[in-house]
Parts: sequence; structure tokens; C-alpha cells
Amino acid sequence: MNMKLRGSVVLVAGATRGAGRGIATELALAGATVVATGRSSRIGGASPMGRSETIEETAELIQAAGGECAARVVDHSDSGQVAGLVDWIKGEFGRLDVLVNDIWGGDPLTDWGKRFWEHSLENGLALLRTAVETHLITSWHAAPLLIENGGLIVEITDGVHDRYRENLFYDLAKHSVNRLALAQACELKAYGVAAVAVSPGFLRCGAGVDPVGVAGSDWRDARGQGPRCAYSGTPRFVGRGVAALAADPNAARFSGQALGSWDLSDEYGCTDVDGSRPHWRKNVEPVEPD
Repeated sequence: MNMKLRGSVVLVAGATRGAGRGIATELALAGATVVATGRSSRIGGASPMGRSETIEETAELIQAAGGECAARVVDHSDSGQVAGLVDWIKGEFGRLDVLVNDIWGGDPLTDWGKRFWEHSLENGLALLRTAVETHLITSWHAAPLLIENGGLIVEITDGVHDRYRENLFYDLAKHSVNRLALAQACELKAYGVAAVAVSPGFLRCGAGVDPVGVAGSDWRDARGQGPRCAYSGTPRFVGRGVAALAADPNAARFSGQALGSWDLSDEYGCTDVDGSRPHWRKNVEPVEPD
């Protein structure tokens, strides 16, 4: 294991599955002590996403791989729960070095086939609360602890360009997260804290591959369905990029920017678990509709 982050404490908010789990895993394997949060729990049941993964499972997988991870059940839309989480981190570890805001939950709230005036207003506003307000609530509570030692905030988003994302509520959520990274970068610069938005691209995991009818392990069967599948990456790919960014003493040079997993791969030489380096910008963005 690469132990460049030994001694660091990291909070991955929204680590039950997908990118959050992959990022938490790679940060732990780089030596960090990871606090992984999510709503889905063996005790409390599934979140509204209705998936089977739990936050306890994330911690167990990381621990089995040799990393340090503590699982905490937290609803990041609840300011009181997040305040309690940050107080617990300060009392337990005395510091926080990296915050990864990966809270999402918007898939069942997005109706891709409808214009915004036809879309459920209730679901659209709930998407914005779930995908944007949760990030801001978490950063608001965590920022004072990050400032104590300098640090890094990573906002997980979708897309690093200004192109419209085919659904108003989804588009507004993802572009808002990019803007949140920029705004935090500006306000935290004087305190030695950087903020970067990171896009994983098309993920080769549960919610990503379910619509094309293949499991993560046999994703190659779906490559004929288009470039999204052909140039998909596992959650560990973006995780390795985020871990490399967190370990970079000069990470502040990227503060305020929106980067893709492919950008991090170009910068740090990260590969996916199969040795590939899927490059979304070179191979997919040129053929995506405007």
C-alpha cells in the first residue's frame, strides 16, 4: 500500500456505494483514517435510493483490504446530525484533513424524459436539496476543523464543462456543485484550504451499469452500446485520482477548478484496477450531444 496519507483523517460523505466507496477505499489504502458516512445501514435500513449496499459494508471492505475506516450513519441534509458528526471526529481524532462531498441520491428524482415544466417540481427541488444543500451543510460544519491544519475539500460532480445536461434540475445540481468548489476555494484560500470539483465520468458500478443490463464485472459486454460504456471506469479509478490529489503538497494549484478522473490520471499516472486509463474527454465528450 502507498502510505502517503498516513496520519491524515478524511471524511467521505456519501460513501455507501459507487464513487464514494471507491474514493474511501483508495484514501484508506493510501494510509488515511477514513470516516465513511451514508444513510443506508443494516440497522436503520435502506435510504430512499432503495439499494442493498450499506455503510457498514463499506467499512468492512476497507478494513479487509488493510485500511482504517469508521462507518457512521448520517443524513447530511440534517444540520444537527452533521454537527454531531464533526464534533465526534474532533473528539475522536483531533483533526480533519480532507472532506469529500459525494452525497447524491438524485437518480430516482430525475425524470430524463420531461421538460422542466412537466417534471415533478417536488422531485426537482428535492434533488437540489439532496445534491447541493447537503454539500453546503457538510462544508459549513467541517470548514472550521479543516482550517486548523489546512486541508482539501473535494466536491464530487458530473461534468467539467458548461454544456447543458439534458435535465434542468440535474444540470443545475451538477453545475452548482462545480460553483460550490470555486466559491469555497475563494473563501478558504487565505486559510490554507483548497477546494476542487472532481467528475468520475461514467462509472462501471451498480447504478451506472444497471440501465445497460450488465454487472460491473462484465461491463465489456456493453461496449457496443456506445462510448460511455467503452470508456467507463470503476469507482476505484476516481478514488486513486482523489487519493493522489490529497497526497499532493501542491494540490492548491488546482483549487477552484473542476477536474475529471481522466485529468487526475494524466497528472498523477493513476490507472484503473485493470491497468486501463479511461479518458472521457478525449473519447466521449467529442461525440456527446451539445
